[in-house]
Amino acid sequence: MDEISRYAVGLDVGTNNVRTVVASVTHGGALNVIGYAEVPNSGMRRGVVANLSGPAQAIDRALGEAERMSGHEVNSATISINGAQIVSTRTEGMIAVGGMEHEITESDLARVEDVALQGRIPANQAVLKVIPLQFVLDGQGGIKDPLGMTGSRLEMKANVVSTMTPNYENLRKTAEQANVTAEQVVPSVEAAARAVLTERQRENGVAVVDIGAATTGVAVYEENDLQYIGVVPVGSNNITNDLAVMLAIDTEVAEEIKRRFATGSFGSVDAPVVIRWRGKELRFERSQIDEVVQARIEEILDLVRKELKKAHYDQRLPEGVVLTGGGAKMRDIDKFVREVLQTSVKVGVPAGLSGMTDVLGKPEYATAVGLMLASLDGGSLVQGKKVRGKAKKDKKPGVIKRFLSKF
Repeated sequence: MDEISRYAVGLDVGTNNVRTVVASVTHGGALNVIGYAEVPNSGMRRGVVANLSGPAQAIDRALGEAERMSGHEVNSATISINGAQIVSTRTEGMIAVGGMEHEITESDLARVEDVALQGRIPANQAVLKVIPLQFVLDGQGGIKDPLGMTGSRLEMKANVVSTMTPNYENLRKTAEQANVTAEQVVPSVEAAARAVLTERQRENGVAVVDIGAATTGVAVYEENDLQYIGVVPVGSNNITNDLAVMLAIDTEVAEEIKRRFATGSFGSVDAPVVIRWRGKELRFERSQIDEVVQARIEEILDLVRKELKKAHYDQRLPEGVVLTGGGAKMRDIDKFVREVLQTSVKVGVPAGLSGMTDVLGKPEYATAVGLMLASLDGGSLVQGKKVRGKAKKDKKPGVIKRFLSKF
């Protein structure tokens, strides 16, 4: 007899890599990580799907590895979405709900949300999330949840997170090609924030800066709400490309130099960089590497500062900035960001998990872990059949399996 268990799945579809995290959920709601995977991705441009087959194959491979590790089939997941098309829009709406003794119902909340969205979000934008910042009931403001309260006029002020509809639809189609259903679609930086922020940070005011391969996401929280989200089309890949051009080397060598020798403490080391690559010894001046890396990081941080100013939170973050993403792994990056942005900075990693957590406690896994937590909180927890051996009888063959079956 098949063993039935509940699980939550996060699927981070990044420009360079696809990462997934699978956790089993006990009857008490406790999470235990039972599987994870990371595979290279292709077919993405600055966080947006450029062709369907590349990401679909990567998703299929990542889920296959996670399934073998966890022993459970994955048919649905909470999936990340990225790209500079993701925007925040402040909106508000007002409705009459009845007499003074009328109790606010779920229907009233849905109606005021519809009014707030009407005419504010362009037709070519897909709404990802509506965050009510406050409700006003008969002139009384600062209400977080008016459900069950009495009044005759209800107002809502909200932050609406949306993206271009083709970006949203193509991501869902990519997942469908890999035979996985999207329970929810969540911006990458929002998911990362869920994994690394504390309730105190969210309440007091904090910004999460998610430095990915091709994009950098910015999310601002205050009063426990997502106040602003934005994505800039620059990431750690740009550092690699700059090193390749300035040092006249292959991008593979440039990536190795960035990974091993790039640091936020510019000018602190004078010794040249020596690397062996394919039997040859390559030597570079440290000052050259520092100059290239510093210039690109300063550009990224300048764009981050502009996003914070757009959100009206520049120099208004008591809890400072929390860095996540693969770009946050650079040594002493937090020190340099602190100097440039003039605020407290720390590198955020997922915490509070049990099970296979030795690999997941890294900034690049923040988004995948946050998506898994979102799957637990807001997605549909799936009743999954435990896989016996390598057979997957109930699941359609993935992209790679269908291709190999032809031979």
